[in-house]
Amino acid sequence: MRSIWKGAISFGLVTIPVKLYSATEQKDVTFHQVHREDGGRIRYKRVCTVDGEEVPYSDIAKGYELATGEIVVLTDEDFEDLPLSTSRRIDVLQFTPADQIDPIYFAKSYYLEPDGQGDKPYVLLRNALESSGQVAVVKVALRQRESLATLRVRDGVFVLETMYWPDEIRVPDFGFLEEDIEVRPQELKMAESLITTMKADFDATEHHDAYREALQQVIEAKVEGREVIAPPEGEEEAGPAVDLMAALRASVDAAKRERSGESAKPKRATKASKDAGEKDAGEKDAGEKAAPKRKARKSA
Repeated sequence: MRSIWKGAISFGLVTIPVKLYSATEQKDVTFHQVHREDGGRIRYKRVCTVDGEEVPYSDIAKGYELATGEIVVLTDEDFEDLPLSTSRRIDVLQFTPADQIDPIYFAKSYYLEPDGQGDKPYVLLRNALESSGQVAVVKVALRQRESLATLRVRDGVFVLETMYWPDEIRVPDFGFLEEDIEVRPQELKMAESLITTMKADFDATEHHDAYREALQQVIEAKVEGREVIAPPEGEEEAGPAVDLMAALRASVDAAKRERSGESAKPKRATKASKDAGEKDAGEKDAGEKAAPKRKARKSA
């Protein structure tokens, strides 16, 4: 990894020099826009919409559009006097229990490595923070933007997680929140049962990006001149449940079968499956019982 920033953690009168690294990377298959006929790359020119002339990068400034459509042009000099910290400090503001910070505030994660003679104070603050069960709330300026952030410990290393400001969190203004939607106690109990059945420790390595893997296979097949084999189709998406209780029972049964290693698909939820999950696995439910045969009438 290559460090992208150098600075220091400011903790009271203690200064800890650190290097900052991106802790995450987006794994994706990237494409270029090309000419379909010959594969030539598509290039774009910076053209002014007023005079139609191409503009060199040195003549490009930042413009802020007003509600009237007018543009306010800002130059480098306009940014010089703004109160953005250039001290390259990570200022510790307070220590807070981690569960008091909603994860929706977190934006991007970075690793911090001690720099120069910062090893001992780094380890001291790391151990103290880890034993306290708290996270440090800090303020830092990165890439011309001042952010709140948290400092926590992961695998013996400080992780700096930049945060959104409160006014950057959107309010979920959805109509259904104003509606009085009734949930029956038995439905709630069945939903809780489904959650209990599907409970498991999280292991990120058990999950993978199936779309990216399939796309990579398509590209490799193109390179090797092989026929592209379509990936197997997934299970048909289920529509809205007509009988919510039956759907929940069927889901619980399917989760139990999956836990026990069975591969059978869950039955489609119907009224006939009302009593499913309450009977032994080997018994047929009421909807599967054959109707009694009628006696044939004797012909006259």
